[in-house]
Amino acid sequence: MDIYARLVDEFSKITHLKEWNEVQTLFRQVALGRPAHWLLPLRACEAAGGTVEQAIPAILAVACSHIGIVLVDDMLDADSRGAHLKVGEPAAANMASALQSAALAAISVCNISLDAKLRSMECVNEIFLATTIGQYWDVNSIVEDEDSYWKIAKAKSSPFFSASLQLGALMGGASVKLSEQFKELGGLYGEMIQLHDDINDTLTVPAKPDWETDRTPLPILFAKLVDHPLRARFVELRPNARSSPKILKEAQEILIRCGAISYCVYQLMNRYETVKNMLVELEHLDTLCKGECKRYEILNEVFEDVLRPVFLIFE
Repeated sequence: MDIYARLVDEFSKITHLKEWNEVQTLFRQVALGRPAHWLLPLRACEAAGGTVEQAIPAILAVACSHIGIVLVDDMLDADSRGAHLKVGEPAAANMASALQSAALAAISVCNISLDAKLRSMECVNEIFLATTIGQYWDVNSIVEDEDSYWKIAKAKSSPFFSASLQLGALMGGASVKLSEQFKELGGLYGEMIQLHDDINDTLTVPAKPDWETDRTPLPILFAKLVDHPLRARFVELRPNARSSPKILKEAQEILIRCGAISYCVYQLMNRYETVKNMLVELEHLDTLCKGECKRYEILNEVFEDVLRPVFLIFE
């Protein structure tokens, strides 16, 4: 059975939710898009020496977490594509709450040791605790410097990816030490995803909401704060970038010319170098893997997938 079809089937069995047609429909619709992030626990589980079957509870927990987080995020961002516009904000809020519990339920019934189960449930809980404060800061804070940018980005984006890799590792039988290292890798992955999205969202045509003055992705923050010859012109153009293709094109050219995009790529590659060094260390750990699961190759491929679309932008 296709893994996404398997997830839909497993989700349909969760107590209480199996009688909730709207949330079942939402899960099926999202699963049809085959979200790549859902498979991060599988890659981590394989890298720890585990199997697809062992990874299923972690993948299901991550899928539930992902949909719940997006439901809330879309409401906070007033996203025109959000499910809340179809089902209503009260229903969307209830669904998000239910999906949070469903993520924990997926772990609570899985067949692993009690210690690993407790650690896994703590991972899932951390997703929601950390992400919600990141979402709150994102809505209620004004980003004025790079420190505040990273404070919000690390709280809003990294916890989901940290838990995704740590959960998969725990399902694959990883030790506490190894699972913590997977968690650290997941945090770096989340930062790389944030940089990737910022680059993509600021260079995409037509303009995305990131050009609005209450949003500050890193390329725009760089162009606004760093002293360069086109700084004043960029500040002048930005408020109208979404309403005029001509203005958007000029503003995007400034992002490239002033070094904003290059700076983000530099930050991205710095993190990738850190990741590669960590992967070399992980390869030599004495774990259940015993050198047979190709840990470096599996995880390195996960991180290279983040880099490829960025280089395609430049092409």
